[in-house]
Amino acid sequence: MSKPLEDYGIIGNMLSAALVSRDGSIDWLCLPHFNSAACFAALLGTEEHGCWRLRPRGVFKSHRRYISGTAVLETRFETATGAVTLFDFMPLSDDEERVDVVRIVRGDQGQVDMDMDLVLRFNYGQAVPWVRRRDYGISAVAGPDAVELHTQAPLEGKDLRTVSRFTVRAGEHVPFTLSYHPSHKVPHFVPDRLESLDRTVAWWKEWSKRCRSDHRFPEWHDAIVRSLITLKLLTFRPTGGIVAAPTTSLPENIGGTRNWDYRYCWLRDSALTLYALLNAGYREEAEAWRMWLMRASAGHPNQLQIMYGIAGERSLPEMEIPWLPGYEGSKPVRIGNAASGQIQMDIYGELIDTLHAAREAELAPLEQAWRLQRILLTPLEHGWNTDDHGIWEVRGARRAFTHSRLMCWVGFDRAIKSAERFGLQGPVQRWRHIRDSIREDILRNGFDSDLNSFVQYYGGKGLDASLLLIPQVGFLPIDDPRVAGTVQAIEKGLLRDGLVMRYVPEQSDDGLAQDEGVFLACSFWLADSYVMQGRLDEGAALFERLLSLRNDLGLLAEEYDPVRQRMVGNFPQAFSHIGLINTAFNLLQAQGPARQRSRSAAPHNGSAAHKEPQSAAAATEAADAHAATAHSASEQPAAGGPPPR
Repeated sequence: MSKPLEDYGIIGNMLSAALVSRDGSIDWLCLPHFNSAACFAALLGTEEHGCWRLRPRGVFKSHRRYISGTAVLETRFETATGAVTLFDFMPLSDDEERVDVVRIVRGDQGQVDMDMDLVLRFNYGQAVPWVRRRDYGISAVAGPDAVELHTQAPLEGKDLRTVSRFTVRAGEHVPFTLSYHPSHKVPHFVPDRLESLDRTVAWWKEWSKRCRSDHRFPEWHDAIVRSLITLKLLTFRPTGGIVAAPTTSLPENIGGTRNWDYRYCWLRDSALTLYALLNAGYREEAEAWRMWLMRASAGHPNQLQIMYGIAGERSLPEMEIPWLPGYEGSKPVRIGNAASGQIQMDIYGELIDTLHAAREAELAPLEQAWRLQRILLTPLEHGWNTDDHGIWEVRGARRAFTHSRLMCWVGFDRAIKSAERFGLQGPVQRWRHIRDSIREDILRNGFDSDLNSFVQYYGGKGLDASLLLIPQVGFLPIDDPRVAGTVQAIEKGLLRDGLVMRYVPEQSDDGLAQDEGVFLACSFWLADSYVMQGRLDEGAALFERLLSLRNDLGLLAEEYDPVRQRMVGNFPQAFSHIGLINTAFNLLQAQGPARQRSRSAAPHNGSAAHKEPQSAAAATEAADAHAATAHSASEQPAAGGPPPR
């Protein structure tokens, strides 16, 4: 029986990550990297597909937390005879092949009888390893992969698993370390686990102290810090790439087929990721993300992909794993992602927008960044009106998606702004002509006067939550009647239990069966629209509602099922936590990420579309007041402000 996603916490070391349930079972772990095959895959099957359970024998109660400001998970178990605390973490390492999972049982009160069951199944639950006993524990090998279990607890082989039965008394510590190494190499030395715990806690605390959000609103500050730690955990440290999630095939609809592999890095999320990192004060991470983008997108502009592997790999072939039954029977289980080969025109504008934002934030200047921006515009000059699969990677017919055309407009607009502001060379007049042509095309074909709203694709009547980004990217001002009409239409047509769906599947011909949950990032976008409109109380209320959907550890999945009242989709999801960070800063700062991004747009011959509207100015003043009163606080708005210029 699958456990609710809310039951899981994440630990990691910026090479890989594990999901730990509240009952002490690690049910998902890929070694040595995020996109490697799993050795624990019970998340998508049963315990026979791999897990590592460590819990009291018999009846117990548990509660858990992260050590404040860290990625170290504490689970306290209470029994009739005593209490213990289980520490779960993954130490940091400079070696790209060194991944350790450390579990320490500390006796707190009385004595507790403990059970440890280690079920190793490499290749996504399919391969039973060759296990040999060692003086430090056991060694397990399966093809190219090997792990060593280091412990002084008694071990016994039973039914193709390793078990241990031991007792922990108050004041005692019983450590376990699972260490990965390529099977043809010698295992590495495992240091003192308590010292490793102290070092890991100290590193994370120092890292999280850099967050520059407003400490006067502790709940929001804590939510921002936890989201930033989660985003850091999803970063592949050697390259700076950020995976969308550490999991694959967690369904968007329980029992359905909308099950995708998210262990890759999407270009589409790049600008919002950059704004989240910069506003929070993490310039090194923003710089590493930009450099990953530059390397991954290098090559012929016509070969630009929507996503890449953690090191920039292009080949992400999709296949199904028949031996895994799927999360709550949701099949198929997929590895790889065929959407990597789709045509999605919006990614050109997304990447150009990100590089422009990095330049405005005064990240280290890169001559090749401007060269790349110019090169990326080449296929857009004649191909911006190409039908594509859109932001949501539909597997139905290609369409003229409004959001895709919008981001093509953004690409030319940001290039014009960069050239004019920073004295960079380029055919600005030609770019202006193309930008204006795209604008006219969107206003003529993307807006439906009967609905008083922009629509998902030209000629259609369906709505799309991505249309909420129109004012954020500076295409139209927030007080434009067409923007107001679009927000109203989305409130009327896409809200489900007060949260925002991406679109209505029946109206979009996305090529897939079944419905899906509400997409959490889209709900954050609606809150951002409220802030920009000056509807600050509504924005704060929606933000608080979204905070309430986090599990007890502060984590969010991709989507939420309001009928079952549970998370769905891959977990934890970077895009959801990026949305949380940006919306929090939009509420806490008069000039948050949404306004920063909208003001990145180039002036447009005095067009009203690019003038600061009166209501927006009023909203800015109101934001200051709201930051001072929304939580019974006083003094100045949040520290930090917009990215440095």
